[in-house]
Parts: sequence; structure tokens; C-alpha cells
Amino acid sequence: MESRPPVPPFTAETAAQKVRMAEDAWNSRDPDRVVQVYTEDTRWRNRAEFPVGREQVRAFLQRKWERELDYRLIKELWAFGGPRIGVRFAYEWHDAAGRWWRSYGNENWEFNAQGLMERRYASINDLQIGAQDRLFHWPLGRRPDDHASLSALGL
Repeated sequence: MESRPPVPPFTAETAAQKVRMAEDAWNSRDPDRVVQVYTEDTRWRNRAEFPVGREQVRAFLQRKWERELDYRLIKELWAFGGPRIGVRFAYEWHDAAGRWWRSYGNENWEFNAQGLMERRYASINDLQIGAQDRLFHWPLGRRPDDHASLSALGL
């Protein structure tokens, strides 16, 4: 059976590792890479969409990154226990018209014994920002290790 360490039950260290691994994958903006950490029958709630299974998640992510351009994300561990992790996050992106947005949210994750995510429940709010208000300026891809965290940025 497929495995994605670290696996539950999580410690503070392994939960933080899982969060950073997820952030790195999402910052790749590669749906094929991202879906590999979810179970085949994963269940999501993302705003008003409810994809089920890797193929629906893949299609969701493809649509997402077609409209959320120059996407940069920071995730931060909020809580953990057993097979569950709570995360808060913010990401910045612009639309096709060049308007910049910062999206804030929380995610609840539940993993199987092999470390694959079975459930992902996300609540997200969008705030239009000016280009001068952006805080995430690293080159597209993985956030540099020395870049400020959400807490350090006051988010």
C-alpha cells in the first residue's frame, strides 16, 4: 500500500513537517504532484466545491491555478492530534485583469495510517489588495526557508 511519511499519530515536529511538505507541493502549482498525497477516495470541502477522489481534485486544482495567477502560499501549523492536523494559511495571487488578492483560510486535515490525506475541509476568504501591499515576493515555487512565516508577517 502507498505511504506518505510522516504518518499519524503526529508529533509537533512531524505535523510541522507535513504542513511544510503540503505548502511546497501547492507552491509547485502542479496538480499531478499535489494529488499524490491524497487517498484515491479523498473528500474535500473547498469553499462551495466538494470534490471527491483524486481525479476531481486534480481537475479542481487545474481550474484553480488557471485563474489564480502567480500563486504564492504560506501554511502554518495551528493544531494537531492523532491523525488530524489544523492549518492556517494565506496566499497571494492575481486575476487575469491584474488585480491582486490575498486569500486567508483554515484547513482541517485527516490522514489514514499510511499518511495519505483522506479529508480536507477548507474555509477561505479573499481580500483584494494593491500590488504595493503584497508580502509574498519570492520567485515562483518553494518559499525560501528564510522567508517570514505568517505569524512573523502579522497575518
